[in-house]
Amino acid sequence: MRKLITISAAIASAAAFTSCQPQNHAQSNAATGAALGALAGGIIGHQSGSTAEGAAIGAAVGGAGGYAVGNEKDKQYR
Repeated sequence: MRKLITISAAIASAAAFTSCQPQNHAQSNAATGAALGALAGGIIGHQSGSTAEGAAIGAAVGGAGGYAVGNEKDKQYR
């Protein structure tokens, strides 16, 4: 049951930062950051006993970081 919750939280968090077709670097980097953050957060959270919380926090932080990096890339290309 715990694995199901973790996987669901990671997918939901990653999906929040994605769209069908990323139109710019900010969107695609946010999606990648959210996915990688959920994975890393899930692993770290598992070690401390709260996998789902770690995955959710990791996805949020990774998505925000990915968006920031992608936004700067978009500014350079304009």
